[in-house]
Parts: sequence; C-alpha cells; structure tokens
Amino acid sequence: MNDEISRAQLPVTTTDFSGESDHPTKSNDISGTGESPDNVWRHRIVTVPNILCTIRLTGAIGLIFIALAGWSTLFTGMFVALSLSDWIDGRLARWLNQRSDFGARLDSVADATLYAALTFGITWMRWDVIQSELLWAGAALTSYFLTTFAGLFKYGKIPSYHTLGAKTSNWLMLAGAVCLLMDISIWPFRLAMLGVTLTNLEATAITWYLPEWRADVLSIVHARSLRNKR
Repeated sequence: MNDEISRAQLPVTTTDFSGESDHPTKSNDISGTGESPDNVWRHRIVTVPNILCTIRLTGAIGLIFIALAGWSTLFTGMFVALSLSDWIDGRLARWLNQRSDFGARLDSVADATLYAALTFGITWMRWDVIQSELLWAGAALTSYFLTTFAGLFKYGKIPSYHTLGAKTSNWLMLAGAVCLLMDISIWPFRLAMLGVTLTNLEATAITWYLPEWRADVLSIVHARSLRNKR
C-alpha cells in the first residue's frame, strides 16, 4: 500500500530515445512563462532581428530623399546594404531562436517599404529606361497588390509567408536593380520582375489555401501539408 502511494506521488514523464521529454521540465522554461525555448520570443517586440528590420525600414525611407537628390551611386549602394540586412535578420532570427509574429509582420512592412522606395528611385532617376519596361514592372506590381488584397480580405493582415520563391526573388531583384541603375543590362531586371510576379501568385494561392493567417510558409506544398495536419 505504501509503495503504491509513493509511486502515485512521483512525477511521471515520458521520454523518447531522442532525449526530448513529452512534457518540458522547468529547467527548459527560460522565460518563466511555461513556454518552451522555441516559443519564448514568439510574442516579443524588442529582438535583435526586429531592430535590424527597423533600421531597414528607416533606411528605406531615407532612400527616397537620396533619389530626389539624384545620387544614384549612393542610392544603389544603400539599397544593396539594406537588402543584405534582410538576409542577415532572417538568419539571426533562426540562430538566436527569436522568431516572432510581430517580427514576421515588421519584416514584410520593411520589405514593402524598401521596394516601394526602389520603385520610386528607379522611376525618378531612370525614367528614360524604365518607361520601356512598364509591362514587366506592371505585372510585378499588380501581382503584389493582388496578394496583399487577398491577405487583407481573408485574414485582415498582410501575408508574411517568406517563401523560398520570395527569397530567390529578393536576390534576383538585388541583381536586377543594380544592373539597371548602373547601366549594365536590362535583362536581370526583367528576370527579377518575372520572379516577383510568380512569387506573388504563389502567395495568393497560399492565402486561398490556408484557413488562417500563418507566418513563414515556405511554399504551396508546405501550405498543403499544414492544412492536412489540421
């Protein structure tokens, strides 16, 4: 009888051979809130990646004034630096386990502001070139407004999927913008516009497919797997 009582008073945990317990222990709760380490930063606002996003957002606004001054070389260099910061803050969010819902939305706003500033800068400083590329640019802009409207209509939020296609398009856009602004070639810009259009169409399909807003959905295939798990 005493053995049964003592066994009943012992905490029961189940552990698999990977060393992960089915119930996180108190030692794993580094926030004191009962959350696992991977979820500690989910609702935080002040994080290292978010600080970088804020810098990118501020710098993007500054690009508008640089374009108005006609400093194309400075504009190009600053756009490259700000674009690279987007790659860096994404890596830091994963390495530091500081992914957050607010960070995903802030990143999307910063990216949108950066590319809006790029669009203004290219139009203002290179209108002689861009006026013959309006079909390519128009397709990309239309697809962006389409996916943004779809997210706002369905979720009341701007999509923040950060798909693999979006990451690829960011690099294409970086190369295309530099080549256009530096009078190297127009074809990288056209390829970037095509990539952006296809990426936005995929994002629109993801919005149609997912019943609720989610951040960091890598592709339409990933969206299907998420929906099937429900």
